[in-house]
Amino acid sequence: MFAASGAVLVLEILSVRLLTPYIGMTLETTTSIIGAVLAGISAGAALGGRIADRINPRRLVVGLFVVGGLLVLTTVPIVRALGPAVSEGGAVAAVGITFAALVPVAAVLSAVTPTVARLQLHDLKASGTIVGRLSGWATAGALVGTFITGFVLVPLFPVGSTVLGIGIGLVVLGAALGSQVQRVRLRMLAGSALATVLLALLTAVQHHPCATETEYHCVQVVADSAHAGSRILVLDRGYNSDVDTRDPSYLGFNYEKWISGAIDGLSSRAPLDAVFVGGGAFTLPRWLEATRPGSRSNVLEVDGQLVTFDRQRLGLRTSADLRASVGDARLTIQSEPSHSADVVVGDAFSARTVPWQLMTSEWLQEVRRVLKPGGIYALNMIDFPPLRLLRAEAATLLREFSNLRLITFAEPSGRIAGGNEVLIASNRPIAPQVVETQTGVRSFERAAVERLVGSSQPLRDDYAPVDQLETRPN
Repeated sequence: MFAASGAVLVLEILSVRLLTPYIGMTLETTTSIIGAVLAGISAGAALGGRIADRINPRRLVVGLFVVGGLLVLTTVPIVRALGPAVSEGGAVAAVGITFAALVPVAAVLSAVTPTVARLQLHDLKASGTIVGRLSGWATAGALVGTFITGFVLVPLFPVGSTVLGIGIGLVVLGAALGSQVQRVRLRMLAGSALATVLLALLTAVQHHPCATETEYHCVQVVADSAHAGSRILVLDRGYNSDVDTRDPSYLGFNYEKWISGAIDGLSSRAPLDAVFVGGGAFTLPRWLEATRPGSRSNVLEVDGQLVTFDRQRLGLRTSADLRASVGDARLTIQSEPSHSADVVVGDAFSARTVPWQLMTSEWLQEVRRVLKPGGIYALNMIDFPPLRLLRAEAATLLREFSNLRLITFAEPSGRIAGGNEVLIASNRPIAPQVVETQTGVRSFERAAVERLVGSSQPLRDDYAPVDQLETRPN
């Protein structure tokens, strides 16, 4: 029971990393995973108890471990086979692929609990003691599985390899138990071993969507076909940053150009103090270092392994003037001195992840504390019509800053097309920025943003349903 419950919790946590490249790291993702595992546990407890009353429970335990291990080995192939097809399917797709991958294995392994209880219950006078003891062992296994996954397995091993190890371990445990049960035939154990080998090979030969797995991201690097020598950082199958290591002044993505234009409007070419929330490939911090020598930047990046990847693969060189602070920006920004930054850049969005804790009034109050009088906050975000998330975030910014500008793609009618939106906020007048020379790009002043906001309410720490407000492209 300790092993079975621990395996279920390990797989539950690892599923977050397995599924994020395809359906994103959203509230729907975690809800689907928890719901699928609970559904499997419920079904396994109910059906396992009924079956244990009809089949020799000693043989049944062997079968549950072997079949459970084989089902664990199917999770990676299922996710990687179905993932690309459902990547834009929204909440329904998230629930579907999660249930397909997790419910069967959670049900089989959870059936171990009533089966072992059936073996142990011989005296009704001791039933409370026995059930309590077994429940304690199962819970202990779940706790160990939880902590060892978050603190050991994910940081040290690729997710696919860990799942492979768990599956093989369960089959081996089942075989070891089976060797003690005379009625378990050698042919069944040999067939289980063959199935394990075949499923392990299937996992090994399947296409892996990541060049590197970090604690938070599936990471790839691809060449930029539009600019020789430039490389694009891909996080969770979404384009994140474009960087030319030979020419750090190059900016390939439109939102980078919009933010750089806002920074250029601050003053002459004097050095600036900047805080960047989200590192990616460190494109904008490198640009600032190259175009305004003497500038000082601190990049708040939650993924320390991504920073290491940038150093090894994308030529990042940190220094006293270009620092990287690893940790959740909501916490690390508290170490920034008050009134110390000319500019704070929010660039923690990705195509599949919305950092809700970096979008609320309470977060913006911290940003205001760090900014110098007259400093600017430039936020890059992603939303599509009906733009409910953009409206809510604009309402939040209008509550905390006296001036606000929106730069994004728009149709000739002025209707916002969706995609990247850059919001520039300050408590001083914002310098005009010419963007209309770019095809389809518009700059909306405060009055136009207020009309866009309409009746949308600001986001707060106790109410920030960003996953439900965001709209992804069809």
